[in-house]
Amino acid sequence: MCAKVYAFCCFGGFQRGPAFIEELLSIIEYANKKEFTSLIVVHTNRREPDVLLIIGLPNGPTAHFKLSKLVLRKDIKNHGNPTNHEPELVLNNFTTRLGHRIGRIDYLQAPNGFLLSPAFFRLIQSLFPQEPNFRGRRVVTFHNQQDFIFFRHHRAKRPRIPKLTLLLKQNHLRAYRLECGPRFTLKLISLQHGTFDPRGGEFEWVHKVIHLSVNSFQYIDFISLS
Repeated sequence: MCAKVYAFCCFGGFQRGPAFIEELLSIIEYANKKEFTSLIVVHTNRREPDVLLIIGLPNGPTAHFKLSKLVLRKDIKNHGNPTNHEPELVLNNFTTRLGHRIGRIDYLQAPNGFLLSPAFFRLIQSLFPQEPNFRGRRVVTFHNQQDFIFFRHHRAKRPRIPKLTLLLKQNHLRAYRLECGPRFTLKLISLQHGTFDPRGGEFEWVHKVIHLSVNSFQYIDFISLS
């Protein structure tokens, strides 16, 4: 199935409470009617994106990420410009059950030997076309390290040289990578069954912090991504 993503940005919407929730629920209903496969919500605070919601349609799940360290293409030194080719998706180190839920492409195998149902939705995979155009040499990478997901976007390019030199040194030429941007870091905060439902939704994973004292705290991660 071809990816069809609906994305929009909200400014301080999470602080406006019920009004924003009702608006988001109506947008989810509209996106379902138009047969979108995913819905992306970017929340900004003081003009800086800080929260990313990815909602799988029509039946979820919903992932809530903290977004940080955003660098736009114009701010990347010697950046490249992406082409219109469909990119190749690379997912690194999503090895646990939760990691498969968030990003892995291959099907998980249950303890009884049977493959899990298609409802075991891959959020990141659903955002990208399933048939990349390798001729364009575009690569989108999600790399998980200690439960932080690093996003990078590159394009391979060969150096421009005269045809005569190309014939003489064709075996010694190497392509180089150009970062096209943007680059950012994600931290999973929660994963919810179904579409966005703050009132009666069932959470299958939540990142919790238990405060032990004024000067110390402890992170409780029930399931890691890797």
